[in-house]
Amino acid sequence: MNREDPAPLPSPTHRNWVWRTIQILLQNVFTFWLGYRARGIEKLPPGGALLLVNHQSFLDPLLVGLPLTRPVSYLARDNLFRIPVVGWILRNTYVMPIKRESAGTESIRESVRRLEHGYYVGLFPEGTRTRDGHLGEFKPGFLIIARRANVPIIPVGIAGAFRALPRGAWWMRPVPVRVVFGDPLSEVEVQQLVEAGKETLVKTIQQRIASCLDEANSWLNEG
Repeated sequence: MNREDPAPLPSPTHRNWVWRTIQILLQNVFTFWLGYRARGIEKLPPGGALLLVNHQSFLDPLLVGLPLTRPVSYLARDNLFRIPVVGWILRNTYVMPIKRESAGTESIRESVRRLEHGYYVGLFPEGTRTRDGHLGEFKPGFLIIARRANVPIIPVGIAGAFRALPRGAWWMRPVPVRVVFGDPLSEVEVQQLVEAGKETLVKTIQQRIASCLDEANSWLNEG
């Protein structure tokens, strides 16, 4: 193996002790403090899948991974990996660094590699956290991975996290949070949307995520 070869990946269903410890801890904290609930996880496929999620707060990656029995890989700025403790946690919870100098090409390549290996990879098409709690405009970056990886796309809607930890907040408020995993777009459906063009693909995914978000908000209103 030469220096440019990526390290071998562990099983996509393996949760190391760091992931499991954080998951168990947060399951208790979020259930108590946020009344956390999720549904639709039975829709997730056994193989690799791209999870596309609305972005409400810094809690979102945790909220998506909390009910799952396998890890989800996310992307984070590479400078975060140099922070003591934070970097160690990121490296041990399957997070992938984004290097600015390579314009994200390495992270795209690694995301596709993990998807092809059977991993779940989570992305936020809005590219940044919402400022008003509503679904924002999508950035084009996620399209590259969606086109290259021949895997299903799972829309995910999060409601309540914007109120629990909005921009600028340093403390998690005790408000209810709901997460809805939507019906998957199969590999065939994704390929058909890719062939139909960028606008069709983006519009369809926006509609799917918006539908999950609406369902999550309705669930919140039920009490």
